[in-house]
Amino acid sequence: MKTNKLRINTAAPLKPEGSVLIIYTGGTIGMIMDKDNTLLTFDFKGILERVPVLKTFNLQLEVISFEEPLDSSNMQPEHWVEIANIIEEHYADHDGFVVLQGTDTMAYTASALSFMLKGLSKPVIFTGSQLPIFSPRSDAHENLITSIEIASRKENGRAIVPEVCIYFDYLLMRGNRTKKVESQHFDAFKSENYPALAEAGISIEFNRNYILQPDPAAGLSVITRLDTSVVIIKLFPGLSWEIVQRILETEGLKGVVLETFGAGNAPSDPKLLTLLQGAIRRGIIVMNVSQCAGGRVLQGRYETSRQLVKIGVISGKDITTEAAVVKLMFVLGMDVKDADRVALLGKAICGELDD
Repeated sequence: MKTNKLRINTAAPLKPEGSVLIIYTGGTIGMIMDKDNTLLTFDFKGILERVPVLKTFNLQLEVISFEEPLDSSNMQPEHWVEIANIIEEHYADHDGFVVLQGTDTMAYTASALSFMLKGLSKPVIFTGSQLPIFSPRSDAHENLITSIEIASRKENGRAIVPEVCIYFDYLLMRGNRTKKVESQHFDAFKSENYPALAEAGISIEFNRNYILQPDPAAGLSVITRLDTSVVIIKLFPGLSWEIVQRILETEGLKGVVLETFGAGNAPSDPKLLTLLQGAIRRGIIVMNVSQCAGGRVLQGRYETSRQLVKIGVISGKDITTEAAVVKLMFVLGMDVKDADRVALLGKAICGELDD
């Protein structure tokens, strides 16, 4: 994919105190309204004039923009790989990274990067906005400024937040714990099952006890092999088992995220259980996640989930659907035995669930 590069020294003529790479993939945050009320992609060459507060940061900013910005609805796994490769290529040159993307699929991208960037020891902050950056009431200004500040923050020479996060509406959240919950208001994202990593007010208060700490001896390695042979099946009253059967018999299918009710409950209809058991025996991995925004799957607590345990459905515990989909792609892409895949799906790899 073609990209454009731009370097901005906000400290000029002084020497910058840090360096942040901004990766603009597309989305509302990078749009500007022309005289005909048409949204166009903003040229980041003018960002200091448009956002003069950046000059107070004393930072070297490098901006890499996708030559053809993407609506986030068009974001695909190959774009996750592109973002990961850009971070790997520039990893040694920057203190942190800010990824600007449309909000609709941001939780999927942030989840994907959390798995793909093994050994990460620097911040990768995803952000965006509900309104274009130069709209009078836009949330983009604060989201961008604070994301850059967090991406550059260090303590004793080390990044304060060395993980993949989403920053939105004054909250910093772990990327693979977050989901989009609002399309009209500024509080677009929530992390129901994990505390915020930081909250921005007059100052930025970090919740240090909940921030992942990397292995000091580990270096960054980027894993880009993903297997997208997965599907989501959301249960609902009246769902046709014939349709479920057709889905499960899809050629090449390898993984299913089964969205169940409440604490992981599913209809006890023998037809459904037979279909799921048959799929598992054919080597298809079935992972149980809750349709609820908060809480966790407790397979076996109720009779309606006890049978799922018996036939080999994996509990997703408190993982989000977005993270579960990406984790399945990631684990299926590994060159390991099926038993090892099952074990990996049931435990935390990068803080995406509580064991």
